[in-house]
Amino acid sequence: GVGAMASTTHPSRAVAAVVVVVGAFVAGAVAATALSRRVKGEDHGDVVGVDGVGRVGGDAVRCVDVERDVDGVRGVATVPSTSAFDASDEILREQFTRNVQFFGERGQSAVRDAFVVVVGLGGVGSHAAHMILRSGIGKLRVIDFDQVSLSSLNRHATATRADVGTAKATCLKKHFAEIYPEADVDARVAMYEADAEEELLGPWFGTSQEPDFVVDCIDNIDTKIALLAACVRRNIRVVTSGGAGAKCDPTRLRFADIADCAADPLARAVRYRLNKEYKIQGGITALISIEKQRCELVAEMELKEGETLSDYQVIPNFRVRTIPVLGCVPAIFGMALASHVLTEIAEAPFDGEPLIVLRSKQYDTQLERLRERENERGREVANMAVDLEDVIYLVREVWCALSARDTSNKRLKAYWRNTSGLSLTRWDPAKGATLDNLVLLTTDEADAHDAKCGLEGGFIALCDEEPDLAAFVTSRLNRVKLDFGIP
Repeated sequence: GVGAMASTTHPSRAVAAVVVVVGAFVAGAVAATALSRRVKGEDHGDVVGVDGVGRVGGDAVRCVDVERDVDGVRGVATVPSTSAFDASDEILREQFTRNVQFFGERGQSAVRDAFVVVVGLGGVGSHAAHMILRSGIGKLRVIDFDQVSLSSLNRHATATRADVGTAKATCLKKHFAEIYPEADVDARVAMYEADAEEELLGPWFGTSQEPDFVVDCIDNIDTKIALLAACVRRNIRVVTSGGAGAKCDPTRLRFADIADCAADPLARAVRYRLNKEYKIQGGITALISIEKQRCELVAEMELKEGETLSDYQVIPNFRVRTIPVLGCVPAIFGMALASHVLTEIAEAPFDGEPLIVLRSKQYDTQLERLRERENERGREVANMAVDLEDVIYLVREVWCALSARDTSNKRLKAYWRNTSGLSLTRWDPAKGATLDNLVLLTTDEADAHDAKCGLEGGFIALCDEEPDLAAFVTSRLNRVKLDFGIP
């Protein structure tokens, strides 16, 4: 040890050795303390104090509060600074290691470089923003004019009693700085309105980067349709949330095109207004629950004679009644929205279970038609390698009870479907009637497909003539291979 070395070497060298070793211990302790403080979020993070000075990456920065007045509603935006994000940082790599394992380096890099906007930070929006932040998003803009209340603590993602009375946007920003301080979080205390479109949906502060995704968690129809219409006009990907109040069954959540969301009262009203006012009939993904509401709206005050609920509106056309909420359901809504956004950004999207309802007899009919079609091929080539359970999977989950040639099949579908005119047949006639080679078409389309592809070179010609159809069918059949581990 140090003592043994000192007894056999020159005194001055021994002193130097002791200084080096002690210095190493001290440096190690300092580094360990700094590492501990950084992991705990004590060393940096865009946490703004009373004086408006925060810290990002250990460097002091000044966060400027920008105020604007929109019809009497004051908006406050914290102008974000540029974070010192380092993809090789060991702490960041460890924090997001499970995401990298799931998405791969390329997918997680896309998440890291993305810019997402979440509008509406209540029970649904706060959880959506929370999980998007925890998954490593690089730039996150959160928007809400409202404040945290005691009654919102049963469903808000991060708020505590100490946050009651503070703006929901700045509340999230404060807590996010403790989770992932390297992220750029732009908190806007403002209501989304048409005249604020450029400010709220415009490029990230100081850059030309436009939003990659918008998550609509607004529960007011007027502002909701204005936001969705703006996203369509600006060609920004957007996902919208239906109503999460007065519901309790987490198994009833479904993603569907807004055009097919008649089961959800909020989404149904939004669909009607979008079509009427903006001629937007579909193309917007919505998350809804097909569960019927268990409770009615509740007024928070007793009306006196001659009064109406509109007399108590703080903001025109904004709700004055509330709906009972079981907090876990909006949380699940928010998590589902976050999953949709993250997988889309990472180019690893999922196909949600469709909302179609088919009777068992419809599946039996499809199986029987496939069996007959295979028998017509003759014993030598007939190869029936699927059973009823496989047919249920193919018709319901892979083809959504629609012909592969139906352009509607490229969007999420809802409700009961009539399958009387549909038949399963081989996509490539040279291969058997297996899970990964069966396509759903109308019976006439299936007959024409079999006739053309039965000719020499017919299948290759079809793929050359209709590349979009071939790519679509191949993508669906590749999903089958992935689901069942088929090489």
